[in-house]
Amino acid sequence: MKVNLKLSRVGMNMDEATVSVWRKQPGESFVKGETLYEIETEKVTMEVEAPCNGTLISIAVPAGTETTVGSVVCSIDQQ
Repeated sequence: MKVNLKLSRVGMNMDEATVSVWRKQPGESFVKGETLYEIETEKVTMEVEAPCNGTLISIAVPAGTETTVGSVVCSIDQQ
């Protein structure tokens, strides 16, 4: 089932973040808890883990791009 993953708020004052690096590319499979990508905010850099097993379908926010909380970051095929 296709699912869109959105940028979640990781701090009380966080409104936006930059996707700094993608650890998976479209077509690659992953397991729950595996790092999909990293984000940078004004205060922290953190890894974003896969919420389930699946395959990355597409990337909506390329590395180096800033996006807002609630924006779609990527699409996955949830297994």
